[in-house]
Amino acid sequence: MRKRNSYQCSNFSATNLTRRQWLQLGGLGLLGLNARTMLQAQSASPIATVPKAKSVVFLFQWGGPSQIDMFDMKPDAPSGIRSPLSMISSNVPGMPICENLNRMAPLMDKVCLIRSLHHDMVNHNSAGYYALTGHRPPVDDIRLKDTLELYPGYGPVVDALAPNRHPMPTAVSFPYVISDGSATPGQHASFLGKKHDPFLITENPASSHFRLPELSLPESIGFDRLMSRRELQKYIDASSRALDRSAMVSGMDEYYDKALAMLHSENVRKAFDIQSEPQAIREEYGLTPYGQSCLLARRLVEAGSKFITVYFSPSIGGRSRTDGGWDTHGFSDTRMYEIVNEYHLPLTNQVLPAFLTDLDRRGLLEETLVVWMGEFGRTPRINSNISRDHWPHCYTALLAGAGVKSGFVYGASDNHAAYPAENPVTPDDLAATLFHLLGIDPHTHVMGVNNRPLPISNGSVISGILA
Repeated sequence: MRKRNSYQCSNFSATNLTRRQWLQLGGLGLLGLNARTMLQAQSASPIATVPKAKSVVFLFQWGGPSQIDMFDMKPDAPSGIRSPLSMISSNVPGMPICENLNRMAPLMDKVCLIRSLHHDMVNHNSAGYYALTGHRPPVDDIRLKDTLELYPGYGPVVDALAPNRHPMPTAVSFPYVISDGSATPGQHASFLGKKHDPFLITENPASSHFRLPELSLPESIGFDRLMSRRELQKYIDASSRALDRSAMVSGMDEYYDKALAMLHSENVRKAFDIQSEPQAIREEYGLTPYGQSCLLARRLVEAGSKFITVYFSPSIGGRSRTDGGWDTHGFSDTRMYEIVNEYHLPLTNQVLPAFLTDLDRRGLLEETLVVWMGEFGRTPRINSNISRDHWPHCYTALLAGAGVKSGFVYGASDNHAAYPAENPVTPDDLAATLFHLLGIDPHTHVMGVNNRPLPISNGSVISGILA
């Protein structure tokens, strides 16, 4: 039996306790009972309900897209606040969007907008960690770095509490590791252990040479030889540095077990074979890293992955018209509206509608939750560089698919899209909602550093958006 950091009995472990059960443990301690006794006396599960979403695809818009220039436009705001971009009607009355998102206009009846997200983290790494984990960081600092005291990302939590029972990886992230100076926390399993890390892909799915060496065997080594863990480790050490890096610290045996199962699975190899996709479909998404990453996400949904994170860009960006994230301050003689008009909005206008349409026509949208959001929004007031700065105090998230209302707006911002005017929502609440839709009790606890029970969410389920 593998060693664990918690008590375990049958199908139940101390990593999977709800808040109420931990309180029960405390009370029982007064009666001379301990956690082991409690665990042996009952069984429980983090699964709270039948999941409405079989999969979540988290499209993370690194850098912070502008709410007031896209999905929460304020045409009656004064000059210097209202967007220079015009607004167009969508197919939902009262749900207009930016003119440069015209391909999204006929699809707004499939989405749910949350216009009242807010927090107070103004630095990318802190806000990014908050968005990727649903947990408020201990400090608001651009230098926030990974430690085992920080929470794991969503995918690893899902892998720990509701893992796949087939070789397809539960959690996958691609095509970058994001950073702002240093790697942004919240992209891996942290204190849950490396065995729960997402399967990380840093190859470009748009490349004609895209392949995953982790899923390919050299002709000189057959699968039977790899049944030995020692042989597998030798092979991975020699041939797959990317996989070896992912298993560097702990949980190596479990990670290798997953790798062995993936190597032996024809379904896994087919899922990642994006080259087999019809060229017309590939062109519909666009032959860009982001477009092909979203196409790969659709293939992984079909194959059974549960939490897929697609990063828009590896960097916050802001000075290039051809790459980078949404951080458009207007430095170095660049202007926000030049960049978003030439790069961010055209890319979004192609990829997001293509992805939602493809999921829908394949019958996947009704069982897949799509989340499109950044770490914060942009300032209501346009700065001296004719651009906008960081603004976490009110911004918009777009959701679509399994478990959420469609053609629906939840919450509202004030007249300048500066602060929530009704139904404020925090990243903690969004986290609770994602877990709930996956059928995981958001009050479940996992074991942190020093075997300290920690809740997977401190938020409340946003019941007003549930279908």
